[in-house]
This record gives sequence, C-alpha cells and structure tokens, in this order.
Amino acid sequence: MSRVIRAALFQTAWTGDKESMIQVHEQAARDAAAQGAQVLCFQELFYGPYFCQVQDKAFYEYAERIPEGPTVQRFQALARELGIVLVLPMYEEEQPGVLYNTAAVIDADGSYLGKYRKTHIPQVQGFWEKFYFRPGNSGWPVFDTAAGRIGVYICYDRHFPEGWRALGLAGAEIVFNPSATSRGLSRYLWQLEQPAAAVANEYFVGAINRVGVEDLGDNDFYGTTYFVDPEAQFVGEVASDKETELVVRDLDLARLREVRDRWQFYRDRAPGAYEPLTAP
Repeated sequence: MSRVIRAALFQTAWTGDKESMIQVHEQAARDAAAQGAQVLCFQELFYGPYFCQVQDKAFYEYAERIPEGPTVQRFQALARELGIVLVLPMYEEEQPGVLYNTAAVIDADGSYLGKYRKTHIPQVQGFWEKFYFRPGNSGWPVFDTAAGRIGVYICYDRHFPEGWRALGLAGAEIVFNPSATSRGLSRYLWQLEQPAAAVANEYFVGAINRVGVEDLGDNDFYGTTYFVDPEAQFVGEVASDKETELVVRDLDLARLREVRDRWQFYRDRAPGAYEPLTAP
C-alpha cells in the first residue's frame, strides 16, 4: 500500500537582514502548506547570510538558544497554525562561547521535538566554520513526526558516509541535508553523493542549497535543490541554479520496504568487521 507524504524544500538568496529573511521563510511555509505539504526544510543557517565566508566575531550575534530563543518559538506558532512539520537550520548558542550549527525540528502541532548539531566542521577557504562552531555532540537522532521518521545531516556532513548509515539504522525514512555550497567547489559532487547515500541507506533524501552571491565573498551558491528516492531517481525536477524556489514533491514511503526487500543492505552489513574504521 502506498504511504504518500507531501514534502517541501525551500532555497532562496540572502535578503540583507535577519527579519526580512525570516519573513521570506514564513511566507514559504504558508505557500508550502497551501500546496498540501506536510513537512518543510529550510537551507543551512536559514535566517542569515552564509557568514562563514569570513572570520568575524560580529556574526556570533546571529546565534540563539534552541528551543528557548525567539526564532524557534516564532516558528513553533507557525507550525501549529499551519499544521506542518518544520526543520529549521540555525546558529545555536548553548551558552556564551559554546556555539553549534544546528537544526531544530518542530512537529505539526508546534511541539519542539529536538535538534541535530552538525558533526563535521570544515575549515577551508570560504568555509571558515571552525571559527563559528564546535563539532556537534547530538549523535544522529531520528524524529518521529506527523510526516514520518525524519533525520537531518547538515552540508559538509554529507561527505562522510557514517552518519548517513547511522540515520538509516535508527529508522529514518526521509533525511534532509540543508546546505550552503558553492559552484566552484562542490558542484560536481552535488548530484552524486546524496543520491548515492539514498541508495546505500534506502531512504529518501531532500537536498537544499541556497542561491546567489552574497556580499561577504565570492561563493556562488548554486541552488539545484532536489528530492531523490532510494533508487537514485530525482523526484520531479531539480530546482533552478539561480532563483528562489519552493520544491514540493510527493514521496511514497511505502517504496522503502519494496527497495529494502530487494536489496538486503541492512541484513548483509558486517559491523563486526568495521572496528578498524573507528580507530583515530
């Protein structure tokens, strides 16, 4: 039997200030809900610029408490009003000087379900993330939501297969990967790694990337947001590489059982043989 979830992703460009950026995303949530979407994920660090192009402590001011901060509470109210699950990639302050790249997950009734903190933190030209974030310590939680069992992996995480597998072992049906990734650096990987992860772990992946060139550097964020199924097939069209776009797609979660019955990757894995992989 089919079990169809209507899911959404939103890619957009930096508006120039936090409040207008939040308003753009509030409208995207309303538009997604109007199209029947049951779950929506925003892009990495959704209410700000991708400030990791520079190393400037002024951007620490973008960090908020999760879930006590104003943005989570604002979107909890919106989720409750619209009846939609929201994934909010944000800058988190646990306490002064302890900062994370985090995604908060809000259920369709507005309840806060928990957070994922980005595990793998890059420090390369144009992506100076170690200046801003500690490595995450949340593990790889999977959230039981009104739209199914949801996991989150954030941007640079996608280059590391271990977390993808951990999410699958924990029962994820859809994994969202909110990102801020640049045309000159990673474009050749964008439509390779996440479809491969969907196949290897037998779930749907929603890959989100912002668009445009911001005034902090030369990074050209190329959008091309998409959903991909566990057979590496894009669900509908891939989004624009330049324009703001709301991607809404129907995902039949019943297909996961069909694919897993055909390809017994979870049965045939050999965890006892992998101990050397955990050595420093």
